[in-house]
Amino acid sequence: MSPTSRPRASTLSPRHSGLVPRGDTIVEFKDVWKRYGTREVLAGASLRVRQGEVLCVLGPSGTGKSVTLRHINGLTKPDEGDVLVFGESVVPLSEEELAPVRNRVAMLFQGGALFDSMNVEQNVAFPLVEHTNKTPAEIADTVAQKLEMVGLPGTQRKMPSELSGGMKKRVALARSIALEPDMILYDEPTTGLDPVTSEKIAQLIADINQRLRTTSIVVTHDIVTARTVSDRVAFLHQGRFQFVGTFDEASRGGHPVLLEYFRAMGFPCGTGTYPAIQTPTS
Repeated sequence: MSPTSRPRASTLSPRHSGLVPRGDTIVEFKDVWKRYGTREVLAGASLRVRQGEVLCVLGPSGTGKSVTLRHINGLTKPDEGDVLVFGESVVPLSEEELAPVRNRVAMLFQGGALFDSMNVEQNVAFPLVEHTNKTPAEIADTVAQKLEMVGLPGTQRKMPSELSGGMKKRVALARSIALEPDMILYDEPTTGLDPVTSEKIAQLIADINQRLRTTSIVVTHDIVTARTVSDRVAFLHQGRFQFVGTFDEASRGGHPVLLEYFRAMGFPCGTGTYPAIQTPTS
């Protein structure tokens, strides 16, 4: 992968400016529909994400979990409905108007999306070079701090080809938090990793969310990851969020397909019932 140039922004919106107090709604999907041809990926999806929480989006393959993430940073537009981020609809915004939002919303892609031609330091420094006026010394110091935070001190000179899968995920996470975003979107952060490494990445996500006081939305198929990191889980099925609640509530009697998913992963489910959620929950 090779970098592409972007306009440099001289200022950034301050983190946690008070416009969205902790616990209030920071992202809201309002009756969102998204179609690809004749296929309805999202079919009236409604959801509220709280400031400061870790929300895991669960669902069978191909249900639109990653598409949901892409609506938040404006990479995908809904055919109908609205998506509010930081209290403002992102649907009508142009690419230029989306820039301030994207500066506050980091995304960790499935494969990490590191630049192969850059070493670790250059990869983590990339958003700082593009979007701040920091000096080279300040950037180097910030990079070192973020690498320390993800457990990779002293790796600045390594190339991506020298890193394991878990290390690549950590470097990508260090890059995503370089600008100290208000929100981090994780697209299948443990895919392709062994169980031990997956658990370490999950613990790291929870730690980063707590230390930086961000809001995290984690798309995952991994029940163990969801159990480790989530404050709440949202189950996406047939284009809608059929269940929103805690992991414990989900495991004790969520949507029938969700229960089947839990059982297939070896998690015991109780006999309690939690009705499908058709409206946003705060």
